[in-house]
Amino acid sequence: MGRYFHSEVDIKSPWHQVLAAFWQRYPNPYSAHVLTEDVIYREVTPSNHLLSRRLLIKTNRLPGWAECVFPAHMARAVYVLEDSIVDPQTHTLITKTWNLNHNTLMTVVERSLFEEDSSQPSWTKLRREAFISSAVYGLARPIQEFGLARFKSNQVKAMKGLEYALSRTQTADSPAHLHGDQGGTLEKHKPLPPQTTPTQKPKQFV
Repeated sequence: MGRYFHSEVDIKSPWHQVLAAFWQRYPNPYSAHVLTEDVIYREVTPSNHLLSRRLLIKTNRLPGWAECVFPAHMARAVYVLEDSIVDPQTHTLITKTWNLNHNTLMTVVERSLFEEDSSQPSWTKLRREAFISSAVYGLARPIQEFGLARFKSNQVKAMKGLEYALSRTQTADSPAHLHGDQGGTLEKHKPLPPQTTPTQKPKQFV
C-alpha cells in the first residue's frame, strides 16, 4: 500500500518572492545532502506557462539495520527529477519530483502546489503530498516507515532552506515566517554547476 504524507503551510511572503526563492534555494545551510542541481529542459509555452525539468543529485545514508542487509557497494547517490509548471496568470507553481534510481528499494513521488492566498494576497499557500513505496519482499513495511520519517525530516530542512532563500531576496528587516504543520549547523557547500538548457522536449510533465 505504501505510505502517504500531506502538509499545508502558510508562507508570509507574496507569491512572486516565494517563486524567486524557489529557484534560488540551493545551496543553503540546510541542504548539505543536495550535491548538484542542473536544468535539463526549459520552455515558455504559447499560453505563457514556464515548464522546467531539473536533475538533482542527493545523498542519503541508509539506517543501521539496512547497512547490514544491502550491499556495501550500493550507490548512495539518489538521482531525482523535478518537473515544474509556473502559471503567472493564476500565480501558481506546481512541482512533481521522483527518484530515478533505487526504485526497488524505495520510490518517493512528491507533488507540491505553491499558490497565492486568495484571502491574503501577500501570503502564499504551500500544499505538499508524497507517496512512498517499496518493492523489497519482506522488508517493504519498515523501509516505507523509514522513508516516511526521512521524508518528514528532509521537509523540515527544505522549509528552512526556503526561508533562508527568502531572507536573501527580502530586506533585512522583513524576514519571511512559515506557519503550518511543519517546522543546523552551517556547512560548507559544494558549488552547483551552471544550468544548461537542451532543446529536446521531455515526454512527461506535472
